[in-house]
Amino acid sequence: MPDTKLVLLGTGTPNADPDRMGPALAVVVDDRPYLVDFGPGVVRRAAAAEQQGIDALAVQNLDIAFLTHLHSDHTTGFPDLIFTPWVLGRTRPLEVYGPPGSEAMTQHILEAYQMDRGARVCGFEPINAEAYGAVCHEIGPGKVYEDERVKVEAFSVEHGESWLALGYQFTSADRRIVVSGDTAPKESLIDQWRGCDILVHEVYSHRAFQKRSPKWQHYHSHMHTSTRELAEIARRVQPGKLVLTHLLLWGATEEELVAEIREGYSGEVICGQDLGVY
Repeated sequence: MPDTKLVLLGTGTPNADPDRMGPALAVVVDDRPYLVDFGPGVVRRAAAAEQQGIDALAVQNLDIAFLTHLHSDHTTGFPDLIFTPWVLGRTRPLEVYGPPGSEAMTQHILEAYQMDRGARVCGFEPINAEAYGAVCHEIGPGKVYEDERVKVEAFSVEHGESWLALGYQFTSADRRIVVSGDTAPKESLIDQWRGCDILVHEVYSHRAFQKRSPKWQHYHSHMHTSTRELAEIARRVQPGKLVLTHLLLWGATEEELVAEIREGYSGEVICGQDLGVY
């Protein structure tokens, strides 16, 4: 029987919280990891997950990733994900699936590190030159990937008008895991998500939001999802587990954040932690 699990590698935001790395997670199917996003600290969090018993997240296994959007907090770990696993024994280039703009970002990173590549493949360092770099596939909504373990579908989300932002659904033989990405509520996604085993969703505290300045309230209400809104989404989707990530607390506690959701939703709610396994 397949064994599919969700591993949170980073549950943070642009805020420099030392306890929460930048947005990143892995859907692990048997011995195969599929990353979503690569915020600051992604490779070292994967190494920590391996130390805690998730062998699939050994750094040299990090060779396929899906990007939700191009915000810096989701991508500043990209050079680390390209180069560190290569140096440590990855056997093929990193394969990345992401929205338009991902290819340009990939090529600029590779160009920036040309001197590093030249120094490593000059003959002194025992390294596999064929495994260097990254191959980027720019994608839109629909089925974007499938192998013998998992099917991956992308869907568009509400996170700004100047680009395409995505979320992902992973379907294996034993679980269906939905990753919202950064998004405001979007009515058309409810039916697609309905009845999933895990809904991993971003969230901000509705009560703490009231203390934000009007300009920040305008931004967050159009780009992200409040606890009150997420409770309604979860009530309609009825996931097996609702796992919170990209936590905008603004002084609220994790307990208060969960309590806000439970005011409108009675199902299982988990406040995600870095290195949490679900």
